[in-house]
Amino acid sequence: MRDGTPDFEEFVSACGPKMLRVAWLLTGDPHQAEDLLQTALAKVWPKWDRISIDRPEAYLRKVLVNCNVSWWRRRWTGELPHGELPEPPPASADPYEGVVLGEVVAQAVRALPPRQRAVVVLRFFEDLGVEETAEVLGCSTGTVKSQTHRALAALRGRLPARELLLAGGPRDRY
Repeated sequence: MRDGTPDFEEFVSACGPKMLRVAWLLTGDPHQAEDLLQTALAKVWPKWDRISIDRPEAYLRKVLVNCNVSWWRRRWTGELPHGELPEPPPASADPYEGVVLGEVVAQAVRALPPRQRAVVVLRFFEDLGVEETAEVLGCSTGTVKSQTHRALAALRGRLPARELLLAGGPRDRY
């Protein structure tokens, strides 16, 4: 540690797992998340001496989002989203119930457009405020609010009611 500034290795050790989670939430794929984090760290390392002492985590988070945005603008993987979610198992005293619900929610978040996904990840998974999210994304607070509204509306449309998820999915009632 130099004059109050953590060394880069200490910073990566302390914040790496959290930033990997952010990268995974942004990409939806654990392997792409590792690549994204590695790319972001490679961009941050040469500038480490110039990064603000009190907010290196915010700087890395912004680099993660920007790298992810440039990736989805540049690449098309040929994958097409599907409109159907897998049917969860029937309701019971299943200890894996939360895992299924989490996967359904994760799939719905991954189906959002990248900008809306970034807003949802930063606002609700990283628990950032509107102003902090706007700073990370480089946009106005109004844009964050409108993207959040659109993303939540899309999620409400994609996710079945919690009661249906816990009851084993929608069934014909006729």
